[in-house]
Amino acid sequence: MGLGNPGAEYALTPHNLGFAVVARLADQARVRERGRVFRAQLWRGRLDGREVLLAQPLTYMNASGVAVAELLRAERLSRQDLIVVTDDVALPWGGLRIRERGSAGGHNGLESIIEALGTTEFLRVRLGIQPREGGVGDLADYVLAPMGPEESRLAGEMVGEAVAAVRLILREGPQKAMARFNRRLPPGLPEAGKPEEAK
Repeated sequence: MGLGNPGAEYALTPHNLGFAVVARLADQARVRERGRVFRAQLWRGRLDGREVLLAQPLTYMNASGVAVAELLRAERLSRQDLIVVTDDVALPWGGLRIRERGSAGGHNGLESIIEALGTTEFLRVRLGIQPREGGVGDLADYVLAPMGPEESRLAGEMVGEAVAAVRLILREGPQKAMARFNRRLPPGLPEAGKPEEAK
């Protein structure tokens, strides 16, 4: 499940990197079915020998949990089957983090999923979009503004790595993926989930 906002105006914003990862995974999968159901855009098929259901919620970020809960219930899946891919302002651009549990860290999409599922215990792949050069005034404006050339370049690299991370999770599990893709954070950078973030 890649988080983001539906609509062309959001496609090139940092907040839609989860959508971008799912779209690229769909390009690489042997898709048998595509459609819009359960308040989400879905691709059903096979990837790395596994049956997969790739999804982009169409509820907007703040209500992502509604789409996730409906999809899991309708498909008779559990939270153990769920991989959430999302942006994270607590990680620097180019950073990638895989976690099996954790707080929302101020991310409204993750907060919505935690509330809908009643647990923080689900796998997430987080892509760094931390503001640079002293930060920004309004984080909501920042994450919903189109990316510049350098950010777009870094975003493309991160999306490629996140796709590889998800595929490794499918093949060998999250521990192998964490060992390969989780990078050391620069000194003084807090772990994602600790700083306050309003969006």
